[in-house]
Amino acid sequence: MSSPRTIPPLLDPYLRSIFQRLPEETAALVVATGILGASTNWLVLRYLHSFLKAASPSPHQQSRKPGEESSFPEEKDNTNVTTTTTSVLLLSFLRDYTFWKEGASRVGLDLDALARTGKFAYVDGLSVDLFHGSSSSSSSSSTNSHAPPPSPTADLGGGGRRSVPGVLPRVPVPVIPGRIPVSGRDDWKTAAAAHSINNIAATRVGRAGPGTTKLASPSLKDLGETISKVVEDLQGHAAAAGKKSKVVLVIDQLDFWLAAAGESTSSSELIQLLLDLQEKVDTTILALSADEPLVVAQTTTLEKEHSSFVLSLAHEAMMVLSLRLLDTGVAKDVSGVVRITAGGGVPHGMSIEENEYLYHVGGDGGVKVFERGQ
Repeated sequence: MSSPRTIPPLLDPYLRSIFQRLPEETAALVVATGILGASTNWLVLRYLHSFLKAASPSPHQQSRKPGEESSFPEEKDNTNVTTTTTSVLLLSFLRDYTFWKEGASRVGLDLDALARTGKFAYVDGLSVDLFHGSSSSSSSSSTNSHAPPPSPTADLGGGGRRSVPGVLPRVPVPVIPGRIPVSGRDDWKTAAAAHSINNIAATRVGRAGPGTTKLASPSLKDLGETISKVVEDLQGHAAAAGKKSKVVLVIDQLDFWLAAAGESTSSSELIQLLLDLQEKVDTTILALSADEPLVVAQTTTLEKEHSSFVLSLAHEAMMVLSLRLLDTGVAKDVSGVVRITAGGGVPHGMSIEENEYLYHVGGDGGVKVFERGQ
């Protein structure tokens, strides 16, 4: 069993050690897939921990003023040696900065401090309206006399809003013509979409932290330009300190963008964007949904595009980590199954040992990973 606040030992070869074995100048792609009831959130947090823990500034570094020399030898910079530093860019479409900040604190990371030192940056994909423009939204709300009452939120000032304690804001399920069927056997998908959207509403929208960038608009062009600009900023910060930067790009639920974009964006266009971004970073980690109806059925446009997107990325990936529920049903001490398989993009000369483990996510956010029978 593993300590609840560190990387589980059984997963260490796939979260940390594997990247140390990568050949020089090799851009790695890792895909993590989850389903309803088996979220990839805990896995993303462990990846953040594996890349950022060594870069976390100590309390002495946090309290030291800019330009002030440290009295601790291990914190002094050797200007005659060019070192390599790892920075992480996290882009999330379903969770806000507060969610990731609180989750990261449980695994020993201070994202605010890391952002201030140029080791971490966050791109907010939750605030941008993926379903319709802000102008059309305001126009619709002013002209629709049958609009539902406003959600029970309180103004925080400066544009921020938070939910009133104990009350869940009512968020209408977006209707995307031609994308989410609402009849027959697909009714449950609409319910699942409603569940997902209300989970978004339930996530507290906190104040943006340092190093946070918001997407300007729900366009593929702006998405690529925003990510590229933040990557350049992270690399520039490292260069200013006389260091070489390795940037890790972590994108949470990019498939949500694909579903919300409707006919305006295809899976092939989104994959091409990822290929372009991979040339600018050292490692890319994607967390995607892989529910069976979205990957296997392929009867609706959404299912076909989603399946093409996920399967194409799995083929290009160096490694795929798949989360699912137990085949035998719910167990009190087991949250699900994590299966590690080699993708179609394993670098020449490398090998990935394929395994399948059970895992349990505790109420405090701690994760235990163990083999069957333990």
